[in-house]
Amino acid sequence: MDHCDGNCTECGAKDSCASQPIKKSKPNELSKIKRIIGVLSGKGGVGKSFVTSSIATYLSRRGLNVGILDADITGPSIPKAFGIKEKAYGEENYIFPAETIGGIKVISATMLLEKETDPILWRGVLVSNLVVQFFENVAWGELDVLLIDMPPGTGDVALTIFQSLPIDDLIVVTSPQDLVSLIVSKALNMAKMMNIRVLGVIENMSYLLCPKCKEKIFLFGKSSLEKFAKEMNFNILGRLPLDSKNSLLMDQGEIEKMNLEEMHDIINKIIGE
Repeated sequence: MDHCDGNCTECGAKDSCASQPIKKSKPNELSKIKRIIGVLSGKGGVGKSFVTSSIATYLSRRGLNVGILDADITGPSIPKAFGIKEKAYGEENYIFPAETIGGIKVISATMLLEKETDPILWRGVLVSNLVVQFFENVAWGELDVLLIDMPPGTGDVALTIFQSLPIDDLIVVTSPQDLVSLIVSKALNMAKMMNIRVLGVIENMSYLLCPKCKEKIFLFGKSSLEKFAKEMNFNILGRLPLDSKNSLLMDQGEIEKMNLEEMHDIINKIIGE
């Protein structure tokens, strides 16, 4: 700030001052989380929530205790993907998450609404505060991995998550269009500025597999992900096809029934095997 005398106590701008250190949130005494992975996309519509749900399902099948914090407050998709209908409930200072058929723990803003179609008409600061509250007040129990399904873009909610939550790693989800490379660059640069390690990029909707001849059809044209990866120095975790069966399972709330063969190599890279 201009004309700063170093007296933060009486300064009216202390809450917005960039020089103020931001304390990382900590899980409550009912939560023990070994690893936190954020899943980010530079824009909406690239299947970020689908990728989050798929990773969670695969890890759960491998015997890990997994949770999902749905931080896409104004556009939550996670409860629908897993068919969660029940509401979140609280007791004393804790919020208790729902649990999927496969044992994945989930918290989402949808679980606070009377109707899942009700909009959340909140300003950014309220949305950011709710995300932090989900982390601090939810009784997660013992988790091997907590996945944070982040809001698309690099706005104030994403900034709050990076600053306030102790994220260990970040996965960026993209699609093959050339325009996306510019948007992904912003997401990668944001993570670098916030000192968040990026595990790599997953290209979703990369191709369509012909049901008859099994040939890969590149609906958006050939991807330039390899070239882009060299320029930006990031790892390619893998490519996922555009599959109408998976979309149907998402819509039916049965994502845990999907065939996750394409996720095998991606998961191995994520967990370091």
